[in-house]
Amino acid sequence: MNRRHFLTAATAALAGTAFAQAPKKRPLKKAVNLGMIKGPPGATIADRFKMARDAGFEGIELNLPDDALSVEILQQAKAASGVEVAGIICTPHWKYPLSDPDPANRERTVRGLQLALTQGGEIGCKRVLLVPGVVNEKVNYAECWSRSIEGIKRCLDAAEKAKCHIAIENVWNQFILNPVEAARFVDEIGTPWVGWHFDIGNCVVNGWPEHWPRLLGKRMLNLHIKEFSRKKANDEGLRKGFGVELGEGDVNWPAVMQSLDDIGYTGYGIAEVPGGDAARLKFLSERMDQLFAS
Repeated sequence: MNRRHFLTAATAALAGTAFAQAPKKRPLKKAVNLGMIKGPPGATIADRFKMARDAGFEGIELNLPDDALSVEILQQAKAASGVEVAGIICTPHWKYPLSDPDPANRERTVRGLQLALTQGGEIGCKRVLLVPGVVNEKVNYAECWSRSIEGIKRCLDAAEKAKCHIAIENVWNQFILNPVEAARFVDEIGTPWVGWHFDIGNCVVNGWPEHWPRLLGKRMLNLHIKEFSRKKANDEGLRKGFGVELGEGDVNWPAVMQSLDDIGYTGYGIAEVPGGDAARLKFLSERMDQLFAS
């Protein structure tokens, strides 16, 4: 049965059944980014955490540092909802990449990563996502490699003190485009405090997501869940490839799930797709259940 037929059958099987009874055969946990949760006017951070919980999510991903998200506010939201912080995205890493030719710009992300790690430790989060650098006309591959490793190493003391890992993500940055390079990059840093945040949808344009988990193994710390359609990318423009619902693109979800089984991954799968209101969140949660059971 291919993935589209699977999803059709799974949706039919779930019709008329309470969401809480949806089958789940893998111990993966579902999460959603806080920015995807569109609460009613006046909704607090705690209200949005509760919306995620009510839709069936167990975790929230945050973008930090953020002056509007103090440790106190986040602790209160966790306590009120029972939802954990599944991951943190280090916010300065695109504007001021660790590969930037200007040391002052690199320093901004070093400081931002150190602060995100510290906040992670304070709110009980174990993983901070980092885009390590960008290769472009001003930064060659070797420079990106060496500068990003140097910057990451400057944050290892903060990671160890906070008991919070640095999780490198595969993105469209012309850098680390296959799992062999990803494993080598982590191993060159040489510490258990650095691993990988695997974005499933991001790598479809360059290969097959199911190849990554087996090569990354225990280096894999977190997952981003999103889809990609090669046809839409070819017909409408590259970034339009992301414009399909989960399970309706070219990710072979059963193969990806099998590869996660093979390495014993039991962490979070964090949705990184268009969000919305309570109904949209419930749809995404149920669709992720179907994918996780494939």
